[in-house]
Amino acid sequence: MLITGGTAGIGKACAEGMLAAGAEGVVINGRSRERGERAVLALASRFPKARIALALGDMAQVADALAVVAAAIDTLGRIDVLVNSTGTSDFPALIHNIALEDMPGILQRCLTAQLLSCRAALPHMRAANRGCIINIASDAAKIPTPGETVIGAAMAGIVMFTRALALEGKRNGIRANVLTPSIVGGTEFYDRLMADPFAGKLFGKAVQKAELGLVDMTDLAEIVVFLASPAASKMTGQALSVTGGISAL
Repeated sequence: MLITGGTAGIGKACAEGMLAAGAEGVVINGRSRERGERAVLALASRFPKARIALALGDMAQVADALAVVAAAIDTLGRIDVLVNSTGTSDFPALIHNIALEDMPGILQRCLTAQLLSCRAALPHMRAANRGCIINIASDAAKIPTPGETVIGAAMAGIVMFTRALALEGKRNGIRANVLTPSIVGGTEFYDRLMADPFAGKLFGKAVQKAELGLVDMTDLAEIVVFLASPAASKMTGQALSVTGGISAL
């Protein structure tokens, strides 16, 4: 199993969930060696019998995406499950406040990383005639929201890419699904987001609608475990919202 963006936050929670469910090994990807090594040590102390490794690289860069996938193959021998948690760290902003030169970078961080990751892993899954891909986007893919014009475009791209990938991959036993959470509590990004004057006001109102409870990293990890399991063997091409009641799309 390879988890991109797996050294912290949602990605690390997915690694913990998969290992707790019996995964034999995981390669986590990130860009910070210090953070990555801390994550490996934490996972190894909890799951001492599992193979756990770090593959550094920016998945939005072609060479890095190929190198990370190659490292996962070298470590594990195969990639049965690919989880892409390379979501944005960009704050919402009204379109007229986003500099033109900043827009390509937002798309690259949100969208390109997941596309390249899937494309790099696909030949190995096709050769094995099996595989499970789980991308993590957001509800901005489904709900037009002021401040999320560019982010929403990228997230919608992830959803449509995943659906089309599911149709292409099924002939080789490859499934692809995508999670579209709204606000995820308990993360460093959540704290910074809510401290921002514009984003905090925007999402503070949304949090009040989560009457089933604010979604946290463990909630998403449990659904990732389900999607990767035999129980979801007939599910592909689905965009699953996990919002605690903020939305119903």
